Amino acid sequence: MRLRLGCRLSYEVAQPTPMVLILNTHYSRASDLERPDLLTTTPSVPIESYRDTFGNWCSRVVAPTGAFSVMTDGVIRDAGLSDPVGLDAVQHPVELLPSETLLYLLPTRYCESDLLSDFAWAQFGETPLGWARVKAVCDYVHQHVRFGYEHSRPTRTARETHEERVGVCRDYAHLAIALCRALNIPTRYCTGYVSDIGQPPPYPPMDFAAWMEVYLGGQWWTFDPRNNDTRFGRVLIARGRDAADVPLTNSFGPHVLTGFEVWIDALEGAG
Repeated sequence: MRLRLGCRLSYEVAQPTPMVLILNTHYSRASDLERPDLLTTTPSVPIESYRDTFGNWCSRVVAPTGAFSVMTDGVIRDAGLSDPVGLDAVQHPVELLPSETLLYLLPTRYCESDLLSDFAWAQFGETPLGWARVKAVCDYVHQHVRFGYEHSRPTRTARETHEERVGVCRDYAHLAIALCRALNIPTRYCTGYVSDIGQPPPYPPMDFAAWMEVYLGGQWWTFDPRNNDTRFGRVLIARGRDAADVPLTNSFGPHVLTGFEVWIDALEGAG
């Protein structure tokens, strides 16, 4: 299937302000792009692009004083398959994990796996290792946390989400990540698009989504504790240790977000 995807973010800027934007489709999907989701700005300003230490596409701009907006709009080809499932995916002993995965066992700014370790082992220590244990974590987080945009708070950590029992998709992801890391399962944070394809209407306004990837059976697998169901049309933008690594906008000065629009829609036809 073919998906049109993109976003438009608008700001009011008090003074010329440097920004780093992470809004483009991840390089791992570059060959699927029929029309690249190139970043444009209004008014037009120079854009410097680079890849960060996690391989994510980033764009540097200096937003001018006044109204400023950024936009992406592309078309991507997608196989139309749901997230892969590997019920027999095994959990590796820490001493046998690839060295590059060890980073994703450590506590981070939003995922205090060290502070949640005692709870994680008490709650999940008797569950089967591997896929079943990660699924048990996702089921718990999905049921434990109540979703609501009114509960959004950019500083909420995994432990605070567990205590407050409310949040948005990034909070679900942070809590599940912290619990998995506490159980010695390498887990990384992801952000991107998740379409409504296959879901019953009515559809809420589209937003960027957060989910996680865990390392089991020699590969990374997608888990989505917020939705915790079968999803189609998932498109990765960026991945890192937690949301601090992959903010949509990292502004080095004051600004006010005045508009926010996201879309991912199926298009007719194969060509």
